[in-house]
Amino acid sequence: MKQLASAVVILGLMFTSVGLSAHHSWPVSNDKLVTVKGTVKEISWANPHPMFKVEVKANDGKTEMWEIGGPAITRMEANGWTATTLKVGDVITGTGYQFSDGQKIVRLERVVLADGKELRVYGR
Repeated sequence: MKQLASAVVILGLMFTSVGLSAHHSWPVSNDKLVTVKGTVKEISWANPHPMFKVEVKANDGKTEMWEIGGPAITRMEANGWTATTLKVGDVITGTGYQFSDGQKIVRLERVVLADGKELRVYGR
């Protein structure tokens, strides 16, 4: 019985530590907002962060693939988002903070749809 109780405690601690290690902050530069405009090519509506791959035309005319993403699904849903808010092929303008190491990854603050509707991810 004592061994069973010990095993339960150990398993509980293992599951707790896995959850805590999975939570992380975005390694972004909060100094400057960046804006990327392009066509949604792929959608991953999953935790810990829903992510959208967006094909963006760079200043030199070439295309670049950017990833933009928001907070957890529950927070995005609290701000009016659903799994079908964005669709592959939509042209969007995303504004947020880019990864500080220069990767083409943005932590979204807001998205403007082609019709001009603005959607926030962290507050209304």
